[in-house]
Amino acid sequence: MKRVLTYGTYDLLHWGHVHLLKRARELGDYLIVGLSDDHFNKVKHKESYNPYEARKLVLESIRFVDLVIPETCWEQKKDDVIKYNVDVFVIGDDWQGEFDFLKDYCEVIYLQRTDGISTSQIKNDLKI
Repeated sequence: MKRVLTYGTYDLLHWGHVHLLKRARELGDYLIVGLSDDHFNKVKHKESYNPYEARKLVLESIRFVDLVIPETCWEQKKDDVIKYNVDVFVIGDDWQGEFDFLKDYCEVIYLQRTDGISTSQIKNDLKI
């Protein structure tokens, strides 16, 4: 079984998120999503409209997602790769090069973001 791991906040879920999750799942047999918890979002200076439990519920309902785990700090990625026997780490290409240190443990792939949609854009359009 080929395991794939990705991370994100996944607030105000949109088709760009779904597209990324679908492409990530196509890289393996089992997709794990590390979901930034509310405390970690504050550390990253991100404010989610929806709380962690609501975002987790939505992600768990997506057919491409097999497991949702909490992301609580920057440093956990290497430990998660080892703990969950991850074969492929996937993240958006806006993070290009930032997670190359994981190449010692698994394949690292930076996927192109979906043009024309982002949570920041939605929040701006809605004035949130």
